[in-house]
Amino acid sequence: MARIDSFLRLVVEQRASDLHFTAGSAPLIRHHGELVPLPFRPLTEAESRRFLGEFLTVEERERLEAEQELDMLYALPGVGRFRANLFVQQAGWGAAFRIIPDRPPEFDSIGLPPSVRGLCSLTSGLVLIGGPTGSGKTTTLAAIVNEINKTARRHILTVEDPIEFLHEPIQSAITQRQVGTHVESFKEALRSALRESPDVLIVGEMRDAETLQLSVQAAETGVLVFGTLHTSSAAKTITRVVDMAPEEGRDQLRSSLSVLLMGVVAQHLVRKAGGDGRVAAVEVLLKNSAVASMIRDNKVAQLDAFLQTVNTIETGMQGLEQSLLKYVRDGVVELEEACRLSQSPDHLRKDAAAAEQESA
Repeated sequence: MARIDSFLRLVVEQRASDLHFTAGSAPLIRHHGELVPLPFRPLTEAESRRFLGEFLTVEERERLEAEQELDMLYALPGVGRFRANLFVQQAGWGAAFRIIPDRPPEFDSIGLPPSVRGLCSLTSGLVLIGGPTGSGKTTTLAAIVNEINKTARRHILTVEDPIEFLHEPIQSAITQRQVGTHVESFKEALRSALRESPDVLIVGEMRDAETLQLSVQAAETGVLVFGTLHTSSAAKTITRVVDMAPEEGRDQLRSSLSVLLMGVVAQHLVRKAGGDGRVAAVEVLLKNSAVASMIRDNKVAQLDAFLQTVNTIETGMQGLEQSLLKYVRDGVVELEEACRLSQSPDHLRKDAAAAEQESA
């Protein structure tokens, strides 16, 4: 048994989400978003290398030494599966482990707006999932795959690095490919994807211009494509996509997105009232004529204001402030915690006060 296993067992026992194990500091676990030090001495360079090296294969160790970074999946029988990122930093080796639940999440269990479920019934187009690191993008994507798997007869092809949630076929056929194990890169997987006849294509991360281009091309052929990006809002997700393309190709990409982009989901995790867990505050942008026009005419900056004024009931869309206000009004999130994430905390306080008066 590798000695790191005892730390990972503790992560599971404490119902934490992450283990940070880095030379130069004591091990830390992340519990409901907060880092908590474990009662252990700061790790020396030799200790971190020894603890982390115990569970690596020769090939994995060589790759870490050569590339200074390694993404992998670590399975601990009887305990759980962990997404691991190993890296080299100033004080020595380090790693971040994130626990992966045994089963894909049920759609209703993670608090996504009902309009997001509607994206699962699309038959073609492009859907983007945005959010900062650790915001639950992978969980949202897994819930979407699980929903399609339960409700439709389709071939779902996922390209991931690494594979996190394991999906068993229910109504759909599921093909999961891991970058570095089953295929050399996202680009290589996407180049061959259409030959595998997918109805739904899941791109674990849109990292570069070629991956983006191939994803758009797949959507143009009639495949329903979902992809994630590290961004902070719906508008910035679209901006990031456009900025990835060469300057001379951006007008054409905007034109394509105005037709193909069916929705953008951008999310942040916010602490629940009482500190018992976190919930996703979600922006939802859906395709309509106004949104398509703003994308095509290079007026994406106007989308933030558009989302703050849109009628959620009529359109299914919502901005971040609307999501936060609903959580505050329903007692799910405390006002000050919502204000910490809000782009307009003074307005949020005013709207929360008005909502409280209306309900009194």
